Amino acid sequence: MKQSQLIKGVLEGCVLATISQGEVYGYQLIQALRQHGFDSLVGGTLYPLLAKLEKNGAVTSVIKPSPDGPNRKYYTLTSAGLTALHAFEQQWTQLKHHTDQILAEVQSND
Repeated sequence: MKQSQLIKGVLEGCVLATISQGEVYGYQLIQALRQHGFDSLVGGTLYPLLAKLEKNGAVTSVIKPSPDGPNRKYYTLTSAGLTALHAFEQQWTQLKHHTDQILAEVQSND
């Protein structure tokens, strides 16, 4: 299985978690995620996800002037986004636990 397939499954939760730390614009978000191992993340993946999160009410955005060029769109988490983040955390914890159990079983049989 390609790592990109696994990443797509968790990217939304990681985006919500990163935005929950404070207002961020798209390029900052890409850089933050890359610093945490999402090395292959590109705008073509992130920006449609941000648009979906905004449409679903998980994030809001505001356009602000940039000191370095064109205006930037800053994203913040809404209460619905915080609820979605908590749901992701619970689902991730359960999935990780089950996966760890299966992998531990396989390793003990080696």
